[in-house]
Amino acid sequence: MTAVIDEFRISGPHAAGNPVLVLLHGRGSNEDDLLQLASLLNRDPTGEADPFTVVTPRAPWPGAPWGYGPGWAWYRYLGEDRPEPESLEGSLAALDDLMDGLEDTLGTAPGPIFLGGFSQGGTMSLAWSLSRPGRVAGAMNLSGFLADAPQVQDHLGNAEGLPVFWGHGRADPAIPFALGEKGRARLKEHEAALETFDHDGGHTITPGELEALRSWLRES
Repeated sequence: MTAVIDEFRISGPHAAGNPVLVLLHGRGSNEDDLLQLASLLNRDPTGEADPFTVVTPRAPWPGAPWGYGPGWAWYRYLGEDRPEPESLEGSLAALDDLMDGLEDTLGTAPGPIFLGGFSQGGTMSLAWSLSRPGRVAGAMNLSGFLADAPQVQDHLGNAEGLPVFWGHGRADPAIPFALGEKGRARLKEHEAALETFDHDGGHTITPGELEALRSWLRES
């Protein structure tokens, strides 16, 4: 299955060497969804940290044929923690092209690159970061899962030392908290540098979670 990422947003002009956040939206959404996080994650009361450039791509698969509404998807969801391997592989390859072309996209060289996302986007971020070792400075999973797919399970050894932020709601009805705990345990088994944030909400990103993520990014 051939997939192409042909739409994305950039938060603003990029200064050479500044860190870059590539943020992947969830199922049924689009490239505009997480762009609003740019201003929130760039708040730095000290004024000392370089600002992040945020890039938000659109997932390559139309969601409507799979019943995901008018937006877009990173893979066809088969239930529990199982993405369809074929559509997942297509999106991983499409992300290869996006990540390989970041310097051309931004007009100048990126600094450290962090890959993250919400729900499906978080799942994709873990999958790409584990299967492409050494490519990112850290992975951020907000309310996603660790995929039971060969593209992930065959590369869990690459988790060793990988900085990972994982936020999850205890009342999440879409990706149950227990499923998140299962994935976290697997990453810990393989010695990822895992930081977690739990909240009492559902399938959402909370202000407290963003504050914890911002602190993690500044320290990474």
